[in-house]
Amino acid sequence: MNDLVTAIPVGIAAFIATNLDDLVILTLLFSQLQAGFHHWRVIAGQYLGFCILILASLPGFFGGLVLPRHWIGLLGLVPIAIGLSRWLNQQSDSSQEVNEQQQQSNFHFLSSIFSPQTYSVAAITIANGGDNVGIYVPLFANSDWGELLVIVTVFFLLVGVWCYTSYKLTHQTAIADFLTRYGNSLVPFVLIGLGIVIVLESQALTPLALCASCLCLMGIVKKPKPLPEIEEN
Repeated sequence: MNDLVTAIPVGIAAFIATNLDDLVILTLLFSQLQAGFHHWRVIAGQYLGFCILILASLPGFFGGLVLPRHWIGLLGLVPIAIGLSRWLNQQSDSSQEVNEQQQQSNFHFLSSIFSPQTYSVAAITIANGGDNVGIYVPLFANSDWGELLVIVTVFFLLVGVWCYTSYKLTHQTAIADFLTRYGNSLVPFVLIGLGIVIVLESQALTPLALCASCLCLMGIVKKPKPLPEIEEN
């Protein structure tokens, strides 16, 4: 029983230590609700990504092998690609966002699960989860079934707390004004910076290879400008 009680603060400490940066990222994502990131999409994506991180860490509990850190680091290219796309296609995205809001006025939770934005949030969570896996694997390896259940339960409860806290932060006047004014311009660079840090810290790519990858991604995600409409005579 004492071990199960001890597992609660251990789980809380491990979650906070590995997810402080997620609090900032979630706040930015919640500030982009007008850009197609409905709050249910952000929440669903965060839970989906975190579930995958937990599954990737479970081999430590069973004494098996886990995915190499540099493989996870390659997922840092995902937030880079998303950030580049948001930065390079701001005008075209804004018109598409208006149409999407009109078409999805009656939004349902189930549709958020299958939304591309949900997978984008999940990919960002996974890409930023190299430290999570590195800490959770030995933590799970030193736990029995009861402790593992308690720790994972604490983790999932705290994901909800993180989402709620981040959402509420966007309603603070000073924070909301700042994010409204600068959020659209700030988010792409935050995502790009996050991806660069993930790739370099995991040593998934050399700086030169990362620069080449970013140039390739710029060519891939850049949408062609629509041709001007020809007026009919």
